Amino acid sequence: MSRKPSKRKSDPSVQRTLHNIEVDPRHHLTGSFLPQSPNGSRTSTPTGSRFDAIAKNEFYRSNGLWNDFKTLRWMRVPSSSFKMLMLPIVLYAIFSLFGIQPNPFAPMLLVSYPIADSAPDDPRYAKGWLDIVFIAYHIIFFSFVRQFAILEVIQPIARRFGIKKQSKLDRFGEQAYSMLYYGVMGFWGAYIMSSLPTWWYRTEFYWIGYPHWDMNPVLKRYYLMHFSYWIQQLIVLALKIEKPRKDFQELVAHHIVTLWLIGWSYGINLTLIGNAIFVSMDIPDTFLAFSKLCNYLQLERTKMVSFAVFIVVWTYFRHWLNLVILYSVWTEYDLIPDAARFFHPSDGVWLVWWMKYQVFVPILLLQFLNLFWYFLILRILVRALSGDGATDVRSDDEDDGEVEKDD
Repeated sequence: MSRKPSKRKSDPSVQRTLHNIEVDPRHHLTGSFLPQSPNGSRTSTPTGSRFDAIAKNEFYRSNGLWNDFKTLRWMRVPSSSFKMLMLPIVLYAIFSLFGIQPNPFAPMLLVSYPIADSAPDDPRYAKGWLDIVFIAYHIIFFSFVRQFAILEVIQPIARRFGIKKQSKLDRFGEQAYSMLYYGVMGFWGAYIMSSLPTWWYRTEFYWIGYPHWDMNPVLKRYYLMHFSYWIQQLIVLALKIEKPRKDFQELVAHHIVTLWLIGWSYGINLTLIGNAIFVSMDIPDTFLAFSKLCNYLQLERTKMVSFAVFIVVWTYFRHWLNLVILYSVWTEYDLIPDAARFFHPSDGVWLVWWMKYQVFVPILLLQFLNLFWYFLILRILVRALSGDGATDVRSDDEDDGEVEKDD
């Protein structure tokens, strides 16, 4: 008799890896959806102890502006980044008061390279090296805004809701800031898109009329501020200014691919497709952060509803719309005018035939990362629907085996 073919079992090492990801409180996606210990619980990591509270204060204390500047400590010390922000503003105001032109501090605060012959009611801007100055200044801007918002606004609010553990306060602060940032940038990006021919994902206009080398000032500022934010986030990860998460390598890869997309799309005059990708990423991230906050606050019904809405939003924006963009790159690339199908960067023209793959590959890589996270999200959903949730009641704690001492 012939034997029935047995079903092939999953590789136990793969199952173990997935399980470790799903129950790891340090994973940026799954960890925030694990069951939380009761707010105000005395079972805590050492970061909640009196000793570490002092260490925490030292961590955010300035060692002097010059020392903070040299050591990049200003990225976590809001008082230092604020001083660095204010210095160019004060000097810009002094130069403007005395009528000194050109004002050398203007490129830090305002977008550069206005096109002289553009219509007064529709001003246009080109690109140039001074854009790097704007980006550098806004790296400082986002460092200040982030740290000030988390330390002085969000964490005090979290304490009023009964969150006391420092590890949980840190994660709550990060997610609340993410929700604010992605919410503002996502809906700002959608507003900008509404005034462009590409509204709502009319993909043929990514290519028709190329090169799109002139930009309205709002689109240019939006683009450069996004660039600044992601560079700042990568620096935070690379220098380990914050405690690294378990999925540190995934996040670094994500940030590098994102910066690759931003830099290349800006440099080769594909800001219209770049704006569309930003919107498809930022809006679902807003809902993701909100769902995580509901879990930290133990708002069970709100958490379930927000998570369901988040899955729908994520599926549409991160997958369907990204696939629409990928399809456009693959099938509509030839809509580029014949006069612009050559490689001549000095004229703002880049899109020869092989650049199609340079555009396609980073978007595809981003989609692969999104699919991996989508797989984890769906496993969280299945676990929630089956009632088979994680049982680690200390899931928001990142250091096991230590208990906070009573005061």
